[in-house]
Amino acid sequence: MTDELQRHKERAARLSALDQLDAALAEYEQVVKAAPEDAASHQRVAELRERLGRRVEAVAAYEEAAMAWARGGQLLRAIVACKGLLKLEPGHTRTPRALADLYGARGTGAHGASGAASSAEFELVAEDHGPAAGMPTVPLFSKLAREPFAAVVEALEVRTQPAGENVVEEGDHGTSMFALVEGRVVVVRHLQGGEKRKVGELEEGAFFGELALISEGPRLASVLAIKSVVLLELTRARLAEVVRRFPAVGQVVQAFYRERMVENLLRSNPVFAPLTTEQKQTVAREFQLREVKPGEVVLEQGREGDAFYLLLRGRCTPYHAPPGGQEKAYPSLREGDVFGEISLLLGKPVTATVRADVASVVLRLDRAAFDRLILSQPGMRSTLTRVGTERLQRTARLLSGRELHDGDLRV
Repeated sequence: MTDELQRHKERAARLSALDQLDAALAEYEQVVKAAPEDAASHQRVAELRERLGRRVEAVAAYEEAAMAWARGGQLLRAIVACKGLLKLEPGHTRTPRALADLYGARGTGAHGASGAASSAEFELVAEDHGPAAGMPTVPLFSKLAREPFAAVVEALEVRTQPAGENVVEEGDHGTSMFALVEGRVVVVRHLQGGEKRKVGELEEGAFFGELALISEGPRLASVLAIKSVVLLELTRARLAEVVRRFPAVGQVVQAFYRERMVENLLRSNPVFAPLTTEQKQTVAREFQLREVKPGEVVLEQGREGDAFYLLLRGRCTPYHAPPGGQEKAYPSLREGDVFGEISLLLGKPVTATVRADVASVVLRLDRAAFDRLILSQPGMRSTLTRVGTERLQRTARLLSGRELHDGDLRV
């Protein structure tokens, strides 16, 4: 950026702070004339024109801002600009479709109006031709064809949160997911003693809270803004409206959720910590989907474990029966919790029966894949034996699904 353009920006910011909007606008217009790729200045031009009541000109400026952000690889910021445009011109379709052409799925198998949702929930979505050349792949959006992409953009809501306030609160009823456009947040969980602990940090471009689109359970963590943030929010109700028009969007969201749960597991669970990124990607592809009926036993105490499990949907309860004693129920497993690894790690029988309370869906990594991809790695068996022994000593917490790991970013 030239010194002259920087001076225009600084004068514009001072004039805007003094509420001299016309003069500030003139300065920003000088910037975008000389540097049409400057998306932030296009955004300021649009916002100032809107504040001055120049609606038609503001619409044009928001469109220019959206496309400048998009061409610069900033889809989420482009969507925020597009939402400013749609507020002024609700029937506008050109810009959302242009964003879809840059970032959405373009293959013949792209997920659009004619694509029926998979009969099996959570199946991975087939790869289509992705974003246009040079454009980054963006979670969720890059699996959508033009019309459903535009519908999701329309359904999103822009939300801001000042530093120091929670975006969501642990234990609250979750009804939406978020994409972090600007700022930074931390993910915080309560420990069993009541104290709080940071388990991770999210920066611009991150998604969180997708569990609320699939399940009506409580939030599993709080998300605190440590800098002022701008967010895109998708509520379950707005998503349902989109899915009624474009059923395949539901399949894309389910697949997105599945991928996020596996990603979280591989990042946070100590069983997978020694693996390289490439090895984790290989393991992720080996998880198989399984539907479980109410009352069905997934693991049986005393038998050899057959697989490592991740609960995707539903509710399962572990039960432990001491020799000659009565079966005791532990707290139910929540969506995203794992079970079955102790038997695989230590080569011992399963320590508790796990039974489905309701119709459920699990991801299953069978014993053969576990042995081939994990235990076969050099030095892995001794490392995992130590992990398994430590976890076995904390059986109660393990079975309650409440053990806390850094990097577990489920919200």
